[in-house]
Amino acid sequence: MKTFVCRVCGHVAFEQAPVDCPVCKAPIENFDNNPEAIHMPEDPENLTEMEKKHIPVITISKECKLITGGECIDVHVKVGEIEHVMESEHYISFIDFYINKRYLARFNLRYKRLHPAFALCLNVDGGLLTVIDCCSVNGSWMAEVNF
Repeated sequence: MKTFVCRVCGHVAFEQAPVDCPVCKAPIENFDNNPEAIHMPEDPENLTEMEKKHIPVITISKECKLITGGECIDVHVKVGEIEHVMESEHYISFIDFYINKRYLARFNLRYKRLHPAFALCLNVDGGLLTVIDCCSVNGSWMAEVNF
């Protein structure tokens, strides 16, 4: 899988770099092809302690509790099976969301005041949800789920 990373904001694009970064608007020249930019578990059935603290945990509910009268899917994401620390020198700086490998949204986090978690109300029928979090010390980590 080709993985392009924006040198300005860390946004990840799959298969090809965008003309302009959807997060920071940097031009395509600011993207590097880096297939090793995202960490994934070596063995999903036996996660290491590092993986348990960094890989996003995704929970999908097709019963939306916030939006009524329409199609809505609740997505809850927390960083790590073991909650990741949020200290000034070591924290999760953002969580990015993709549907079918297309960028959807970014949630920026501040250390100390927020837990490394976020919830979305999606207006889609289903697909492949990809979540990438960025640790200030240990880089980017990814999880995916079909729903």
